[in-house]
Amino acid sequence: MIGIHPDNQVPALEDYNLYTSDPALRRAVQRGGAQWRDAELLRQGAQYGAADTLRAGDEANRHAPELEIYSPIGERIDQVRFHPAWHQMMALARRNGICNLPQFDPRPSAWVAYGATLYMHCQVEAGSTCPSTMTKAGIPLLRRNAELWRVLEPLLAATDYDARDLPLSGKRSITVGMGMTEKQGGSDLRTNTTAATPAGSGAWGDEFLINGHKWFFSAPMCDGHLVLARAEEGGQTCFFVPRWRPDGRKNGVHILRLKDKLGDRSNSSSEVEFHDAWGVRVGEAGRGIATTIEMASHTRLDCALAGAGIMRQALVQALHYARHRHAFGKALAEQPAMTALLADMALEAEAALLLAMDLAGRYGSGDALDTAWRRIVTPAAKFWNCKRSVAFTGEAMEVFGGNGYVETGPMARLFRQAPVNSIWEGSGNVMCLDVLRAVSRQPEDAARLLEDLQQTASQAPPLAAQVEGLRAALERPGQLEPQARRFAQRLVLTVQACLMLRHAGSRAAGAFIASRFSPDWGAVLGADCGTNDPAALLHDVWAA
Repeated sequence: MIGIHPDNQVPALEDYNLYTSDPALRRAVQRGGAQWRDAELLRQGAQYGAADTLRAGDEANRHAPELEIYSPIGERIDQVRFHPAWHQMMALARRNGICNLPQFDPRPSAWVAYGATLYMHCQVEAGSTCPSTMTKAGIPLLRRNAELWRVLEPLLAATDYDARDLPLSGKRSITVGMGMTEKQGGSDLRTNTTAATPAGSGAWGDEFLINGHKWFFSAPMCDGHLVLARAEEGGQTCFFVPRWRPDGRKNGVHILRLKDKLGDRSNSSSEVEFHDAWGVRVGEAGRGIATTIEMASHTRLDCALAGAGIMRQALVQALHYARHRHAFGKALAEQPAMTALLADMALEAEAALLLAMDLAGRYGSGDALDTAWRRIVTPAAKFWNCKRSVAFTGEAMEVFGGNGYVETGPMARLFRQAPVNSIWEGSGNVMCLDVLRAVSRQPEDAARLLEDLQQTASQAPPLAAQVEGLRAALERPGQLEPQARRFAQRLVLTVQACLMLRHAGSRAAGAFIASRFSPDWGAVLGADCGTNDPAALLHDVWAA
């Protein structure tokens, strides 16, 4: 029995293992064939739950990065200074494989192992995953420039974090960021005006001088960035732009300011100008937008994993609080309305985990069905997990009452962090339109996906009806765009329900289907959790 604090206050949740306390995550790792990573994930889970790591995650966000444009003697340095806790979290991300694991480990299950680590890391400190996951996502693009890749490969494969601001020749490892969007266009990259002028050919390939600006440049202290710029011949092209030129001179990337963001406070996002910034071409000339979209597929998976991780941490914090806090003679978790809310949150968090981890397992496969899932479900999963995490963290905050609304506890940071994943790499409308583009451009992929879902949905008539409804909607493509969000929501709920049937317990799967396809579900969490015994759903949620 959990003891009651003399003042009815709840002790901080710390020194617990994020991996061993998450039965659904452990099953996903085993199911995905990543048993070889289990001992390492056990180590990581203990490290992520340690009081020192949790304190570092908090401090990295309390002490925001600071921009120093000039040195004391007036030299242009464009450096961002970070609190030591930021470097602690970045070193942890690097050591645990977030920067590179699935790009250098040939086992398809490496994507599952990677997903488990990212899911845990985001629960503790999400800002440090931005430069880390961008580095991982940029590796396939950088491989396309053979001369450049020979220089970068050992620096990208390394697991030793190197924060020093030096030319590449002096580094043990590097991180890679992105510079895509501009103030006049945002997601419409076709309107970009940043220009690239040919400057000959060198040891790293075709060289260019780049001039223009980027409204969002993340993260400016990365050792190099993949930048979209318009070449004189060919149009929008992707370039690798390092902080330092190969000859040791600082490159012409001028940081104008750091963005003052709602959340993601630990990470530096910036606005920059290019003044004859030196870069080398990556990929085909004129194929820059297509090249960056390939990169975005990986980072969108990361957003889905991060959204699931944030929901998991919010759920665990809410459960911990509700089991220790007492009111009206018993624990909050035993109050019927609270039990129903927590049970509904548990369903939501497990379905989000299954969605993200199932997708991660399909990224290492060339199978036609897995390809269909990646193309269609990735933007839907990114849309849904990130969108739901915003409402989810708000509900979890309410479990704490006023204690949840203060910055001294964990919930305020989770609540402020959640929206960034919904915006980064394409907002909700962009994701839903990408779902429609995927099903219209590759109708054979849509057919494969729906047939796969139908095989599972046949076990539950309400779910089978959803699959048939999706199939009927695809027969009227001209009517889909105004209802892009509705279609994406129906698709992702159907996918989640099928995954719950395949991999969750029968009680949880039944409750998920009964609630999510009920006309009364959707306005707020906790209104309908699909069962008359919500306490039973909470039994195996958290094995702390």
